[in-house]
Amino acid sequence: VQLQASGGGLVQAGGSLRLSCAASGLTFSSYAMAWFRQAPGKEREFVAAISSSGGSTYYADSVKGRFTIFRDNAKNTVYLQMNSLKPEDTAVYYCAAKTGVPFSSYRLYQYWGQGTQVTVSS
Repeated sequence: VQLQASGGGLVQAGGSLRLSCAASGLTFSSYAMAWFRQAPGKEREFVAAISSSGGSTYYADSVKGRFTIFRDNAKNTVYLQMNSLKPEDTAVYYCAAKTGVPFSSYRLYQYWGQGTQVTVSS
């Protein structure tokens, strides 16, 4: 199984980025997907999750209304559209996959991507 995250970069506060996570080696449409992030010196935290069908989405309070998670099962890809970025969004962003329903606990996810750096300047 491989999860390949991309799309990170440097952006000014108020800007936007779209992260992508391309999956291979698994039946993508059977997996819930999520994005987590980890800033230096901090624990990994939940950002957003989506059910296997894409019909249900979940967000951390800190990103609700600014970030959108969506997926394209035909392309085996999950996305995270990030708008109105803030300096506190700076972190390495990871995509993750699990069977069953989505959860916000990173310990429940079976597969992880390598991470992509997002840096928001003030």
